[in-house]
Amino acid sequence: MSESNVKFSEAEAIDFHARGRPGKIEIIASKPMATQRDLSLAYSPGVAVPVRAIAEDPGRAYELTAKGNLVAVISNGTAILGLGNLGALASKPVMEGKAVLFKRFADVDSIDIEVDTEDCQKFIDAVALLAPSFGGINLEDIAAPDCFEIEQALKERMNIPVFHDDQHGTAIITAAGLINACYLTGRSLGDLTVVVNGAGAAAIACTALIKAMGVRGDRVIMCDRKGVIYKGRADVDQWKSAHAADTDARTLTDALQGADVFLGLSAAGALKPEMVAGMAREPIIFAMANPDPEITPPEARAARPDAIIATGRSDYPNQVNNVLGFPFIFRGALDVRATAINDEMKIAAANALAELAREAVPEEVAAAYGGQTHSFGREYIIPAPFDPRLMEVVASAVAEAAMRSGCAQKPIEDMSAYRQQLRARLNPTVAVMSLAYEAARSSPKRVLFAEGEEPNVLRAAIAFKEAGYGTPVLVGREEVHDLLKSLGVDKPQEYEVLNSRNSPMVGRAVDYIYDKHQRHGLLRREVERMVNQDRNTFAAAMLALGEGDAMITGTTRPFSQSLRQVRVVIDNEPGTIPFGINIIVGRHHTVLIADTAVTERPTAEQLAAIAMRSSAFARRMGLEPRVAFISYTTFGNPPGTHIEDLRGAVKLLDGIHCDFEYEGEMGPDVALNYDMQQRFYPFSRLTGPANILVMPGLQSANLSAKLLRELGGESVLGPYILGLELPVQIAPMTASASDLVTLAVLAAGSAKERVRAVG
Repeated sequence: MSESNVKFSEAEAIDFHARGRPGKIEIIASKPMATQRDLSLAYSPGVAVPVRAIAEDPGRAYELTAKGNLVAVISNGTAILGLGNLGALASKPVMEGKAVLFKRFADVDSIDIEVDTEDCQKFIDAVALLAPSFGGINLEDIAAPDCFEIEQALKERMNIPVFHDDQHGTAIITAAGLINACYLTGRSLGDLTVVVNGAGAAAIACTALIKAMGVRGDRVIMCDRKGVIYKGRADVDQWKSAHAADTDARTLTDALQGADVFLGLSAAGALKPEMVAGMAREPIIFAMANPDPEITPPEARAARPDAIIATGRSDYPNQVNNVLGFPFIFRGALDVRATAINDEMKIAAANALAELAREAVPEEVAAAYGGQTHSFGREYIIPAPFDPRLMEVVASAVAEAAMRSGCAQKPIEDMSAYRQQLRARLNPTVAVMSLAYEAARSSPKRVLFAEGEEPNVLRAAIAFKEAGYGTPVLVGREEVHDLLKSLGVDKPQEYEVLNSRNSPMVGRAVDYIYDKHQRHGLLRREVERMVNQDRNTFAAAMLALGEGDAMITGTTRPFSQSLRQVRVVIDNEPGTIPFGINIIVGRHHTVLIADTAVTERPTAEQLAAIAMRSSAFARRMGLEPRVAFISYTTFGNPPGTHIEDLRGAVKLLDGIHCDFEYEGEMGPDVALNYDMQQRFYPFSRLTGPANILVMPGLQSANLSAKLLRELGGESVLGPYILGLELPVQIAPMTASASDLVTLAVLAAGSAKERVRAVG
């Protein structure tokens, strides 16, 4: 896997894996298990029927079991990340993480299996016997050269895809970037002179794949720690010797003279600026050593300003990240029941990635780069990892290649329909939340943490800072730095603290609030007392005066009280009211619920405004908004009262020609069940299940969100506050440090660039 610039403490990493249910995965039944009849069908005696069906026709296992969407992630722990041979058990957190990535990016179910042996044959025998259980095998963190022998033997013995991601994942992403670098520099693969530095699993796989794609074998030189691997060199194994070059070059410096491409899979600092200076015009440099590249992009560019550069890091352009490949490659392979992942499928994946990078970058991907609109060019030759198009583009290309090459047991007849299924398979909100974190790192903001003396808030501030999301500004007293030290912060003085007792900004805060309210009954001494004694008032004033870009509060007092204090200082956005929206993230869907926080009985005008603002918010999250105004009655059935405002909101929207779908009044069962809409209410204007539920009142909205949080097994984010003039988020009193970080990132994401006050 590629290196990230995300920072965190060891304690945070341990807590992440340990809190709640230990580890990162669990098994969830995909069928109802509520009644005795359900259990009888799931197990005995009903299970005997599919057992006999599979015995008669083994292919029906894909129809009647989870096999067709199940991948085993298998390791013996001999090459864990950059940590080396720490054993099978120590590799388990990594393998669980890989399983999570399969699910997160491609909806592939995955189980980790750690095999406690370094004996190649024992490992091969153990894994080969697992073939009936899985639709594919992802090998991981197995040291070279054993990984070559293991993968080859398993490919020969198993009739399902076997894929060593450390080799082929890196190779595929590298090949995609190389295609585009050639495109930009007017080269063809067949004319390239390539130097590969490193001779491990990934380096050998990269070399083999680019040769299969057209790079001439006599124009590739591979180097290991001892220098060039040349024909006749005696101290190399069969895998290295397969790439031995007929050359007089003996050092990396020699090999790089006039070379077009450097592929580095070796060690930090291996590529020197003077070596880069001796390369051909517009040199292509892939410095992918983990965690630090063979040469940094600034160093390479200083030596050769015309260079195109990629690394494995997310803090530089052109990140070679395996997550761009393996989830979607397996998705396509599983969907056609492929017997292998062959070169044709790998090349198809590389070409699909290269072509995707050349397409216009959608808005949600631009958000990952701090709102800048990136386009294909020297600093964008590889797609962003959170591009929502990856699933459709890569998986379909792999599936088509499997069919062309004859290893698909279940060819797809309608590729257009298949592409649509792929688009619908993933929940876009998960990707957008990931993009929110990336955007925060790209454009860090100053976030005021109003309750800066609370341990939970301090943990969130520490995580916010160490993750690179921005600068936490802690509102509290003198002891905040001592509290930070007690939480394990080595340099607590690096954290900025605003103290309402002695801050030079206190006078300006009082002036600001008094000017707003002096004609509304507030005396100056009352304002002074509020600023000195209430952290929310002081923090909101600091936000208004530009000392921060966003603010977060809420853990020490009820939501309504926090909001009331904030609104003394911060006005509503013109033309709207503040309201809360909760984001309900299910396994395959996202629904927004409003207003969950502010207005007890919204008027028709307020309901219409909530619908419009919620729709704009939904689009930022990658959702095409479909609004349902929710009631206990659906289009007057059964007859009811208190629905006039809902109907009035619909009429108001009818009069302004909105650019989103809306309908109501309707029950939640109808709103969320499109089949029911079509069957009983064909006149409904919605073209799918609603994803924004505008509730008739605060009680119904708030209760629904809280019930879902506690009983529904859903992930509930929020309430997220919209409609204030400046970005303030108010967390629930039960919020965890992780929840606070999420709200802080969302608040920062809606902040505009501002000039800080002086004095």
